[in-house]
Amino acid sequence: MKANEFPTAPSASSVHMSETDAHTFRSWLETGSGTIVVPVGALEQHGPHLPMGTDAILSTLISTGVAEAIGALVAQPVAYGYKSQQKSGGGNHLPGTTSLDAATLIGLTRNLTVSLFNQGVRRIVFLNGHYENYQFLYEGIDIALAELGISAGDDRCVLLLSYWDYVAEETLAAVYPDGFPGWAIEHGGVLETSLMLHLKPKLVDLERAVDHQPAELPRFDRLPVVPSRTPESGCLSAPTGSDAEKGRLLFSQVVESLISDLVPELSRTRHN
Repeated sequence: MKANEFPTAPSASSVHMSETDAHTFRSWLETGSGTIVVPVGALEQHGPHLPMGTDAILSTLISTGVAEAIGALVAQPVAYGYKSQQKSGGGNHLPGTTSLDAATLIGLTRNLTVSLFNQGVRRIVFLNGHYENYQFLYEGIDIALAELGISAGDDRCVLLLSYWDYVAEETLAAVYPDGFPGWAIEHGGVLETSLMLHLKPKLVDLERAVDHQPAELPRFDRLPVVPSRTPESGCLSAPTGSDAEKGRLLFSQVVESLISDLVPELSRTRHN
């Protein structure tokens, strides 16, 4: 290649920014879809059978499936998240759970949003995989948009979502034939375990999985927490009944539903 020349399209071998050189990325900003997907997770215990990086692993792989279909690129994942809550993640007191406070997550989200838009990205999708993150991601995005002067009618926009909101009722019925226990206690349970068995089976050790009744927690939050209210496994519901086929169904249905929502929305944004 001659001096001062660089490719005109991103490498077809990867949709990940981390695996794309800066010159190719610069061309992609000029000729590509202009959409970046940012996976967001956490480093949080998920019982004895799943890795602590489960949330970031799943959000990254789902982001990849979506990006491949819509011509987007996937940013480096946000691998740390807001403090685990006892009623949704077992609690921040459990070893291995390594968390950010609200101000840090808000600031990180704001910085990422500002940096990507200042480089020429037109649309950002934050794809969340950790329940406790959502409102702090929202706040960071909102602050960034105000700082940049992006308001209604601007071609630039940010979409924020959590992947489990795209799990269809018929999929839940197939994954939980005895009845869905509810999102509040689906931590380290059948959904996450099945997805990991499909996507990263070598990181799952079902022989260490614990079968127990779903956690019974009060409707209020008590601080400091009462550790005994979290099941000893750290999971709020048991992974009993998990398998790779359920994970395949979950993954394919969620990715398909995300694509069906995102494509018209991002196309509408481009033409407004």
